[in-house]
Amino acid sequence: MKQTMDAVRKRVGYAAASAALVVIDVQKAIDHPSWGRRNNPRAEANIARLLAAWRKSGRTVIHVRHHSREPNSTYRPGQPGCDFKECAIPLPDEAVVTKHVCNAFIGTDLEQRLREGGHSAVVVAGVITNNSVEATVRMAGNLGFDTYVVSDAAFTFDRKALDGTPHSAEDVHAHSLANMQGEYATVVETAALR
Repeated sequence: MKQTMDAVRKRVGYAAASAALVVIDVQKAIDHPSWGRRNNPRAEANIARLLAAWRKSGRTVIHVRHHSREPNSTYRPGQPGCDFKECAIPLPDEAVVTKHVCNAFIGTDLEQRLREGGHSAVVVAGVITNNSVEATVRMAGNLGFDTYVVSDAAFTFDRKALDGTPHSAEDVHAHSLANMQGEYATVVETAALR
């Protein structure tokens, strides 16, 4: 039986009231031209809106930063790309989890922080939709967290399939969200969470 949109909004609003906001890899590295063309130019503004809402209400914010071990990565430590973008600079009392792979739960204390904080729900925003966001969301769902991914507070880039067929960032983003919806997470927009 399909839920009405009002029922979904009510459930999302209830979950968001106690959820931790997890902001993934919003670092200057993502602006390097080598990434190519992206979708959703409003993502950073929506991430800033989410952060403002969580901070105003005193809810938990956890920032995830990527420190790549790949020698040519724009996320490699010791270069400006590792700095957080202006829209997502952590406040002094906000947790920062450093990861070295795409999944924010692997090799970090993210799960422990969430469980110790009493969070059964998480709201996820950040980059890259089909990489670190999707890997983290899938794991959050598998670990039993009530997980929400914010479609308009995430973005990705154009990709080519193995046969060389080009796929737009918009299509890659949409397919990734479809992968997450249902089994792993509920896909929502920023307006449903503030």
